Amino acid sequence: AFFWLVSLLLASLIWFVSVHLSDREDAKLQYGLLVFGAAVSVLLQEAFRFAYFKLLKKADEGLATISEDGRSPISLRQMAYVSGLSFGIISGVFSVINILADSIGPGIVGIHGDSPYYFITSAFLTMALVLLHTFWGVIFFDACEKRRYWCLGLVVASHLLTSGLTFLNPWYEASLVPIFIITLCTGLWAFFTAGGSFRNILKCLSCKQEDDSRVMMYSALQVPFED
Repeated sequence: AFFWLVSLLLASLIWFVSVHLSDREDAKLQYGLLVFGAAVSVLLQEAFRFAYFKLLKKADEGLATISEDGRSPISLRQMAYVSGLSFGIISGVFSVINILADSIGPGIVGIHGDSPYYFITSAFLTMALVLLHTFWGVIFFDACEKRRYWCLGLVVASHLLTSGLTFLNPWYEASLVPIFIITLCTGLWAFFTAGGSFRNILKCLSCKQEDDSRVMMYSALQVPFED
């Protein structure tokens, strides 16, 4: 979450400086700078996600050297999930906190002809972003570990596309539906990246446990205690 906050701070600073150095009376220019700020924010988030991966990789190597069996107590997939979830939660908090503050009044949504579904669509959009950051974290860490640069490119491209679709609001049908399609596809991608399969899904849905036919052998011999 700290890495995401730093990336947001840098992106906000870049946008703030660019706005003050430009003509504030030009509406098209200001809109273009807003789009530019969103793109810079996405690129900085992914850059800091990579920096966080490198940091966790170093920490993982350090934990492996001091452990008794020479292995880290936490796997890369667990670190990827936790990293993505933390990115998603802090992103969702910052996305919805101002909306929740405005929801208590005194204004009324839709009183001037705007969409009355502003709050509910914002909630669904925030949920999609939290899930997407979690999925992106799993895919991103796996791609960095296996040096699959095309996967990294797809993660960054889907993040840019998702952020770009939000500029279609308040045309919610054109933004929310594609974002949830991206969320579903990315979730399936992250599921298979983490080692999932259709067989696991069917076993989960059937709620059946496989019979364990293995025979456990116990030895009466014991290792003598050292004096």
